[in-house]
Amino acid sequence: MAYEPGASRGSKAMNCTRRLSALVVLVFSFENRSELGWAQSQQGAASVSSVAIGPQYDTAHVYVAPSDVNAFVASFLGTFGGKSTIQVVATVTPTPSSTTSQLLQTPVGTVSLFGFKTPIPAPFGAERTGYLITNMDAAIKAARASGAEVMVTPFPDPIGVDAVIRFPGGVMTQIYWHTKAPSYAPFAHVPENRAYVSKDAADTFLRSFVAFSDGSVESDESAALGDEIGKPGTTFRRVRVESTFGKLLVLVTDGHLPYPYGRETTGYEVDDLAATLEKAASLGAKILIPPLNADGRISAMVQFPGGYIAEIHSPVSLETH
Repeated sequence: MAYEPGASRGSKAMNCTRRLSALVVLVFSFENRSELGWAQSQQGAASVSSVAIGPQYDTAHVYVAPSDVNAFVASFLGTFGGKSTIQVVATVTPTPSSTTSQLLQTPVGTVSLFGFKTPIPAPFGAERTGYLITNMDAAIKAARASGAEVMVTPFPDPIGVDAVIRFPGGVMTQIYWHTKAPSYAPFAHVPENRAYVSKDAADTFLRSFVAFSDGSVESDESAALGDEIGKPGTTFRRVRVESTFGKLLVLVTDGHLPYPYGRETTGYEVDDLAATLEKAASLGAKILIPPLNADGRISAMVQFPGGYIAEIHSPVSLETH
């Protein structure tokens, strides 16, 4: 569907005609609201049903030093539960490199973990997530049609084909296709991809992502409390998008962010935040931001061994009962 700022779920009925002509493509936003209505050509469009698979097939990309891999695995899995695939050493880039690689699969989100033994070829390490897709050619067409750039053209890896795309606003995502289709159980709680973008790029980014993902804007809050990004007494724009790829939280800011805000790429929902934080701390994680009650959730910021920073939250209703 085509995105219009301020158009949340309640206004979908008015946009039915737009949905019929919108492309399916991937990522974010643009602030000049008077110029929205970006026309998208049907040529090269791909139905999202032929591209996206489901959030349990998408991963947060985490890069740590080889010496930190085991500590990160123990801390992350000990905090959230789940299991790791067998660690392998492989080349996962189109140019020569070597890294350990494994999936950490938990009930609240999956991590693709890399411990590079060689220097990391650009632009790898700058991408935030990986999306499994059903058809690489269709996904590339969809990405370009939405206004995204193909930063790394398709290349083979040990289990399929990969590419890297960059959406307006600079948000980079790896897309990949597997020669053998995996089968994963749904998450207990779908994690949220957290993207900080500028006011200048916000609407362009949103329009691009909504088109690529065939997603919908669930809420668009123009004056969310700045407490959520470490800036009490101020406000910022917060947009929530949902699609077959999962949840996306877009935080539109002036870029004046106190540490560690903007460093996290994923938010994990748990049933009991206090118990989760206690577990994380006992396993070597640092609580960077203690629990904060805002926007119907209690959230905290945690840094796991190796440096990976994550937001972790529970709905207020679960924490208070």
